[in-house]
Amino acid sequence: MDAIVQAVANNLDLSQNQPLKDLVFEAFRKTIILGDIPAGTRINEKKFAEELNVSRTPIRYALRRLAEEDLVASAPGVSTMVKGITVKDAYEIFDIRKELDSLATRKAMSQMTTADFEELRKLLERTEAELDEVPDQTVVSYFTDFNQFIYNHCDMPHLVTIVFKLQAYLVYFRDISIMSRERRALALQEHWRIYQAMVNHDEVQINLIIREHLGQSLQFIIKEMRERHLD
Repeated sequence: MDAIVQAVANNLDLSQNQPLKDLVFEAFRKTIILGDIPAGTRINEKKFAEELNVSRTPIRYALRRLAEEDLVASAPGVSTMVKGITVKDAYEIFDIRKELDSLATRKAMSQMTTADFEELRKLLERTEAELDEVPDQTVVSYFTDFNQFIYNHCDMPHLVTIVFKLQAYLVYFRDISIMSRERRALALQEHWRIYQAMVNHDEVQINLIIREHLGQSLQFIIKEMRERHLD
């Protein structure tokens, strides 16, 4: 099997209870974002279908979705070429996220009840207690739950839609970076500081801490991208 096709096959998880076309799309997406299909690579639809042992329909669906996300470039009658994402893209995404996450957190803070703050505190306590005791993926889910809690309470659905779209490009790098014990511990400290600033209704601190928090995350992601030669 061709090395690039094999890279996609490695990310194709057929055990998931999802339509094949979505699984193929996710496999392509992850492989491209992580740089395992280099920018400039041309994707041969027929070859992928044959070597992955699937029809061309899910391959076409995946390529169409990837084009919508600007991860590939394609035109009728022309082969599809991988664009991927770059370090420059990552910086832009995080600059936007710093603004949107700060706004979402301030909005959530103003609307959360005492019970909501207690629930968020318990989530942080559980994360702290289990930081080294549960599987890595479970820890990752706790950090995701913290962010999701804030998005659920900010009452800004359009903002959340934009943030989720931005996060989608770097979610694979985020998961890699958070697997580091050092990064997990630091991220937890940052989440505690965000929580405390919310309790204190301190908007200035919220802005500062979130920028610092996302800046730290960005540096881990940039390091990973550069190691993968995605400059």
